[in-house]
Parts: sequence; C-alpha cells; structure tokens
Amino acid sequence: MSVRNRQKQVRAYRGQIPSPGRPSVAWSEDRVRFWVAIASGAKTRDSGVAAGVSEPVAHRWFLHAGGVNPQLAPTLSGRYLSSSDREDIALWRAQDCGVREIARRLGRSPSTISRELRRNASTRTYRLDYKASTAQWHAERRARRPKTAKLITNDGLRDYVNDKLSGHVRSGGGERLGPVGPIWDGKNKPHKEDREWVRAWSPQQIAKRLPVEFPDDPTMRISHEAIYQALYVPSRGGLARQQAWHLRRGRTKRMPRARTRQQAWAHVTDATTLKKRPSEADERKVAGHWEGDLIIGLNRSAIATLIDRTTRFAMLVHLPRQKGYGLVKPTKNGPALAGYGAVTMKNALVRTFEPLPADLRRSLTWDRGKEMSAHALLTQEIGLPVYFADAKSPWQRGSNEHLNGLLRQYFPKGTDISRWSTPEIQAVADIINNRPRGILGWRIPAEAFADQLSSVPIATVASTG
Repeated sequence: MSVRNRQKQVRAYRGQIPSPGRPSVAWSEDRVRFWVAIASGAKTRDSGVAAGVSEPVAHRWFLHAGGVNPQLAPTLSGRYLSSSDREDIALWRAQDCGVREIARRLGRSPSTISRELRRNASTRTYRLDYKASTAQWHAERRARRPKTAKLITNDGLRDYVNDKLSGHVRSGGGERLGPVGPIWDGKNKPHKEDREWVRAWSPQQIAKRLPVEFPDDPTMRISHEAIYQALYVPSRGGLARQQAWHLRRGRTKRMPRARTRQQAWAHVTDATTLKKRPSEADERKVAGHWEGDLIIGLNRSAIATLIDRTTRFAMLVHLPRQKGYGLVKPTKNGPALAGYGAVTMKNALVRTFEPLPADLRRSLTWDRGKEMSAHALLTQEIGLPVYFADAKSPWQRGSNEHLNGLLRQYFPKGTDISRWSTPEIQAVADIINNRPRGILGWRIPAEAFADQLSSVPIATVASTG
C-alpha cells in the first residue's frame, strides 16, 4: 500500500480533525487537586500550589470556569487508558516493543493497544509516530460530550430571562431611568461606580416565576443553577457575561462556599479578642483604656478617633493620603496609598500614644478593620496591647461610637476629610474635650484627663502636644 493510500486510510479512520496545537496537561488529575483545594476554601494561588501549577495557570482555570467547580471525577475509569498509561506506551514503543508485549505489560488487550497507536498517533504518515502528550490531547478531544445550553436553543426562554434579569427601568412614558453604568472591561464588579438600573430579578425568582406565567408550556422551564452557569461560565453561552453585574452582588465569578464561611479578620487572634481585655477596663475606674475607630470620607480620606473610657478625653489622628495617591496606579499587594494602611496606621498611633506615660497606655479596643493588621508591631514598639471587639457589635465600643457621632457635625459623611490639616483637626478635638459631660458630673474631659496626668510621676509625664 502506498504512503498516500495509507494516509487516506488513517485519515478516514480517525476522522477530519484540526491541528492539535499545544497538547493539554496530563489528563485532569491536577485540575481535580486544584478544585478540591478551592472547595476547601483555599485561595486560587494556594490551590495552584496544591495542584502543582503556576499562579497564572491557576487564575486562568478559575476564570475560565467562572468559579464554578466542573465536578471532575477524582479518578479515571479503569476501562480507559490514563495519561501515565500513554507515557508507558510511548516509552515502550520507542524501545521497539511489539503491540502484544506492550499489552501484556499493561494488562490490556492487544486490540486496545493497536487501536490506541492508530487512533491517537501524533502523525498521519505511513509510520504513525506516537507521543503521549498528543495522544492524550486526542483522547480528551474525543471524550468531550458538550451539551448545548437551553438558553441558546430556546429564543423565547432566553428573551424572558434577559428581560427579567437585565430589562431597563422605565418611567410611565417609556423613558429609561437611572445611570448607564460603567463600560464592561471583562473584570469583576465595578468598585464604587454607578450600576445600571435594571429589573434585576434573581435567577431563583426567574426560575420560580416561569411555571406561574407559562403553566402549559413545558419548554419555558429552567433551573436557577442553569442561569447562574450561563452567566459565570463563558463556554455555556446564552447570556452575556457582563449581565452578571445585574445580580445582587454583581460578581462575575462564583464565590466558593468555603470561602464565604471564612472570616476576613485573620489579624484577630484568640489572645486579642475582647474577652482577654483586663476586667478593669469594663469598670471604667482606671484611665488608660482607650477605644478607637476611623471616620472615613470621600476618596479614601480618614481620621482616626481615640477616646479614653474613663475620662472621655478624645484624641484625633490626622491620616493624610500617601504621596502618589491618585497619580500612581494601584498595584495588587502594593503599598497602601490611602492614609490608613496597616503600617501607616501603626506609625500614626505610635506618634500619638508615645508621649503619654505608660500608666495611660493600658489597652486599646478597636473594631475588626484591617487598618489594625499591624497591631502586633504597635504593641511591641510602645507596649500598648490591642483588643478587638466582636463582629457587628458597635456597642462594645460605645464611647467611641458616641464620639464619632459628635464629630460628624464637623466632618459630615460624603465629604473629603483630607482637606483638613493637623491643626484644624486638633482644634475640633479641643472643642470636644472642653464640653461639659453629664457622665463626668458636668466636668469637662480635659480636666478629668489633666487630673490623671498629674497623678503619675512627673519624670514619666510628657507633653500631649
């Protein structure tokens, strides 16, 4: 048989296929490890390490799947050749082992090996060269059984879902209302930008309403999970991916459940919870136990507010934005250019508390904001232990919450706080500290705090600025 006829025979046997291009990775065992790690709550980068792939590959896998676990089988059925089997076949074939010898070593039928060598060869010439990576690519391509999404084939159903999910909000006269929204750039939900006003029915509401509106039309049925997958998985088709912005949260990738159950306050340890704070702080008889928080304005401007639990003496900490803010493009894991990054915050608190005597630096209670992630360094430098209130429990820092309410008269919400200088902020603190307080017997906090300063040894007293 001539080479040309042999090529025609091989081509007819294998079918017309495109060029394989770059072979894929060995089967999907690494992807199984990746998605197992994702399901356990690991970050995408750490899941890539568990799978043995680079960070860009891990992020690409997560992005292409839209965060939806493809539910790959953990092991390959024994009736199919695995990637390692194909590597052995390629090695033994290069050693000129016969088909029956390879079959004997693998414990397979000779016809299985013969079919594998012909069907998944890397060339179409008379001599069929066999490479494990290319053979694996052929096997994976042939094993695909893609199912066409229902939203692609059913125009009426797709139009209904589109209208309920993304239909425009209009006035009685038909005029479109609300902002247009940001331009789709393929990324996750826009950060602090106007979102388009749409009907925004949830996928569950859409799925449950279909039987009510179309009781006699069984073709108008779809599960809410199918709608989510059409939004999150690009290969599913039917819905534009930017329509994910019209969901409640606006995410364009699914958030694994294990991640949602994780606490965002990794800097809060058992030793820094409120129950570990000295009991004398609860009694409010000894000065030096402070409460703190931020009041935040536009464009990531902020002021740190501190108040002594006993004397109600307040200190305000100026937190100017860092050099380059608004000019230097923010980078992932780069320096925090806002004034309340963890290190910037720590340094500002050190400058504020360091002039006070140690007897007036007994503890600091804060909420669980990440601006206090460097609290261990703060404690190490000036000996001020930091404790964190429970989540969603502002009453555990009641004095500070009251102070912040008073300060909003001078620094209203929705204004840029960075325009005020340190002397101006200090002037507001002086006003607050020189108001009589009923809880102090109508004394002013400045007097009560001055009494505490005078009660400590003069050698350790420093100016409070």
